[in-house]
Amino acid sequence: MTRYNADLHIHTCLSPCGDLEMSPRNIICRARERGLQLIAITDHNSTRNVRVCMERGVRERIAVIPGCEVNTQEEVHCLCYFPHLEAIERFQRYLDRRMSSLLNDPVRFGYQVAVDENEQIVYEEKRSLFMGIADGIEALERQVHSLGGLFVPAHIDRQTNGILSQLGFIPPELDYDALEVSKRTTPAAFTKSYPELAGKRFLQSSDAHYPEDIGCVHTRFYMEKPEWDHFRRALLEKRFEAMNVPPLTDVS
Repeated sequence: MTRYNADLHIHTCLSPCGDLEMSPRNIICRARERGLQLIAITDHNSTRNVRVCMERGVRERIAVIPGCEVNTQEEVHCLCYFPHLEAIERFQRYLDRRMSSLLNDPVRFGYQVAVDENEQIVYEEKRSLFMGIADGIEALERQVHSLGGLFVPAHIDRQTNGILSQLGFIPPELDYDALEVSKRTTPAAFTKSYPELAGKRFLQSSDAHYPEDIGCVHTRFYMEKPEWDHFRRALLEKRFEAMNVPPLTDVS
């Protein structure tokens, strides 16, 4: 098995809180500098910057998992990972049907733009990507799994937009594949306060909105190749460890 350093929670300039420097080019370059071999693009409620990041990643030998961070009806943030572009394009159509019609205020919340590999704007999302979609967390989980994806409640240690802060508990019928903790803690420290979650699968990622945040923490996977089937198997078989440190720089 080979070791792969992964940051599975990265926002591009499409997210309203994502810095405009978070272009596909800059993200991939920074990922290489930080010694990452695997990343996931997880913009808020949109997937429209995923394809260009994946294409850039192929050329730079950085594997890119197509993903999204969805804000549910309960205001819970959830990471959704998909096996290929066809699945994520179907997921985008699902999001378009369930998004709020409230318009974004770029002065207050920032621009929401998709760009090409030359950093030219090709799309601007007018609807607010901050707002929760019309579906609850359980409906979202079923949708993700119906497309062959993986479902991970995000930053569950946070006091805002985490499943515990919003609901007070994790619904027993929720079929999640892992849980994510933020850079502010570790799985071991977190489960001291929530011992009922000890032994669960815990990922740790940067939730990067700025280039300097990419890879500030990571998850180390042990698998044969940085490809979806190997990634999925490694996650479900718990062949990974959350690392509350930046990866060692290795751009070989």
